Amino acid sequence: MPRDIVRRRQLRVREFVMIAVMSAITVLGNLLSFPVIPLQAGTGMVIICGIAFGPWVGAIIGMLSRLIVNFFTGQGVWTIWQMLSWGLLGAISGAVFAKVDIEAPRSRNFKMMIGPISAVLVMEIVAYISYLLWPNGESTFFGWRLYAFGFIGLIIGALILRKRMPADDVTLAVFTLMVVFIIYGGIMNIGTMFMSAMSTEEVSWSALKLLYITGAPFDIWHAVRAALFVFFFANAILTKLGRVKIKYGFYRINR
Repeated sequence: MPRDIVRRRQLRVREFVMIAVMSAITVLGNLLSFPVIPLQAGTGMVIICGIAFGPWVGAIIGMLSRLIVNFFTGQGVWTIWQMLSWGLLGAISGAVFAKVDIEAPRSRNFKMMIGPISAVLVMEIVAYISYLLWPNGESTFFGWRLYAFGFIGLIIGALILRKRMPADDVTLAVFTLMVVFIIYGGIMNIGTMFMSAMSTEEVSWSALKLLYITGAPFDIWHAVRAALFVFFFANAILTKLGRVKIKYGFYRINR
């Protein structure tokens, strides 16, 4: 058997083992942090894994970890939506930080985040103006506009930031705060509407708007907890993973 085929097979086995190990760590972190400390280690680890190993592996770890977590916390229709949300977080993180060198020394370069943050803030201001002009019977601004216009701001910010995204603690924390609130929260509110429709048989724009209003505080708290975990632990974990990748020949899997 040719040596190159053997090497490819060995690399695949190593990648599979690493996915299993990182999924187990993510599951354990999520189960331990939820009742003990005010941090969301599970969501934070999914984002870290995406940055370290690329979008495809980040998505796999996110979906697999969420599936295993729910064997302990409870399986249901919500599992599919949670797997989708965690998978997207891993994939997006891997794509945004695709060119970052996680083995390189990290220094805080918050100036590079000014563009994306400004884009999100500007779009939220536009969202508030749209609420003032066209309230559509809504009693509060804190609803679907936060997610929809925030998502548009994320896309604009990604287009603005053409340079390499730095992987320092502040940048990772701000990135986590935005994507967890907008992506995870936005998807789970839609999922909640469809899951509620199984008993109420109501799928409507009005029902979704109400879910976004009532879900915003929980989504913000989730995002803050994940951002705090990433701020305190991401650099140390990425450094360790960088050493492991060098020692065992792992590479980011972007294919």
